[in-house]
Amino acid sequence: MASSKQKPRPSKLTKRVAKKAPSKSPAKIPPSKKAGAKLPVLSLHQQPEYKTLLTEIKLKLKAAQLRAAAAVNQQLLQFYWEIGKLILDKQQASKWGDKLINALETDLRASFPDTEGFSRTNLKYMRRFAEAYPTFKIGQTLSGQLPWSHHIALMTHVNGAKAREWYTKQAVANGWGYRQFVSEMKSDLYARQAKKSVKTSNYLETLSAPHSTLANETLKDPYKFHFLTIGDDAHEQAVERGLIAHITQFMLELGQSFAYVGNQYPLSIDGREFRLDLLFYHLKLRSYVVIELKKGEFKPEYAGKLNFYLSAVDELLKQPHDNPTIGILLCEKKNKIFAEYALRDIKKPIGISEYHLSKVLPKKLQPNLPTIEELEAELNTDRKKRK
Repeated sequence: MASSKQKPRPSKLTKRVAKKAPSKSPAKIPPSKKAGAKLPVLSLHQQPEYKTLLTEIKLKLKAAQLRAAAAVNQQLLQFYWEIGKLILDKQQASKWGDKLINALETDLRASFPDTEGFSRTNLKYMRRFAEAYPTFKIGQTLSGQLPWSHHIALMTHVNGAKAREWYTKQAVANGWGYRQFVSEMKSDLYARQAKKSVKTSNYLETLSAPHSTLANETLKDPYKFHFLTIGDDAHEQAVERGLIAHITQFMLELGQSFAYVGNQYPLSIDGREFRLDLLFYHLKLRSYVVIELKKGEFKPEYAGKLNFYLSAVDELLKQPHDNPTIGILLCEKKNKIFAEYALRDIKKPIGISEYHLSKVLPKKLQPNLPTIEELEAELNTDRKKRK
């Protein structure tokens, strides 16, 4: 009998491999990679070219809005000046006095009920505005760039054409808002910064123009560190807490363009370490500014020490594009004659000024006034917050 051929049985290894072998199926190709497939089209809002165009239009719109606001302000100032001039001329030619302003307030408000600006107080300011500026042409004077609120502040807080012109120039140059503008006038900044007679420095002798003039204009005397107003009933702890937390006012009092570099700034000289009380960089002067704070009265040796620090900063920190480093020595009290003698033969630019702390503190709290270390601690605290 013929034997039938049996099929060989699969081994155990073959069975295991067969079970594990994956079934082959064609790989799926993403639609975007298939031949001839179209890439998704970005919406117009997402296209870089459109975004650039939109940004340019926005910038032009903002610029146009600013120009429109400035034009409206100038027209308003011109209108107020003309009204004030009419009132002034009529009052000088007649015996009506303030009866004229009272009558105008009533009739103008009745004729223009939806228009503001015709109050008795504002009409008086218009007259004072015309008195302050015998001639006024928009576009021909810096005063035309100030808002009406700034002019009211000038008329309220400043006497004299020179002081008014100086505050106007500073406000326009530094972009002072209303609150800062009023604050600077209340602190008598003109007397402390604009008047050369109150300052003690050798900037004009040791620096070249116009750097010397700008440095001297930057200096104040005295610096007012009235960081807070304190009542008679304030507790000592409240005073201490308040004095530690006002770095913003400290920087504002120093003036525009001061950039903080560090306090107790270390300088290594021939193996020894020296520390600067405060180091700043002035963006307009393009100079490092070293500020030393001293308790009590000025002593001539303070100027020599600061002169040493300025030499070190010029050697170790100053770059070729920087101007010479400037020093400011701040003492609680300054004998002007002593200070002038101390600076006479010093070749580095140094200014010497007083600094005043709050005058409203009661005597029993005077020991709690901030020390140099506390002012430095305040700067350190603010620097940590910014980090």
